[in-house]
Amino acid sequence: MRQWVFRWRGYVLIPTAVLALWLCQPTITSFVLGLLVALSGEALRIWGVGYSGVTTRMRKVVAPRLVTAGPYAYVRNPLYIGNFITALGFLIIAVGGIGWGLRVLLLLVTVASYGLVYAGIIIPLEEEYLARTFGNPYEEYCRHVPRLLPRPTPYPNAEGQFDWRAIQRAEIHTLGLFSAMCIYMMARMPAHADALEAVLLLLRGPLS
Repeated sequence: MRQWVFRWRGYVLIPTAVLALWLCQPTITSFVLGLLVALSGEALRIWGVGYSGVTTRMRKVVAPRLVTAGPYAYVRNPLYIGNFITALGFLIIAVGGIGWGLRVLLLLVTVASYGLVYAGIIIPLEEEYLARTFGNPYEEYCRHVPRLLPRPTPYPNAEGQFDWRAIQRAEIHTLGLFSAMCIYMMARMPAHADALEAVLLLLRGPLS
């Protein structure tokens, strides 16, 4: 079951996203605040993918090397933390115009689903693989670097290099989805729906 969840990790959280999209009522304030949060989460992802490489897109747990530099020098799972921060940002955008009851419900559903999928299933599966593959160096790394709460200073024995080519190969789909979410949220803002539609019509002309 854990292998199945890992294989389809990009899809198992879709119901949570669909619920937020269905209920979303963005305001200008919630859009600006939420976008800043979502961008910080995506920035963390880009930083992490630049070090971990294209293996982050594999459908099974794979790690050709133990990466402990970049964000991995502070926390062991920066990509999943980045995913949660991004989701939280879009949630902030979505709940701008709805009542506090639904806001709390959506927050609880988001925290519970991400906690179950990542902390409860995927992270333990990856840690077991890394422990078997890298042995003592990984165990030493785990003793000094927390799983989810970043340490204040970088891990002293950090190893790994940032590669922009990994971003181009592994993160392009995530960036496309991020942009699509932003456009959808903008379209749901009543004050800007007409303006957005006009922009899309202008863009459609040269592209058609």
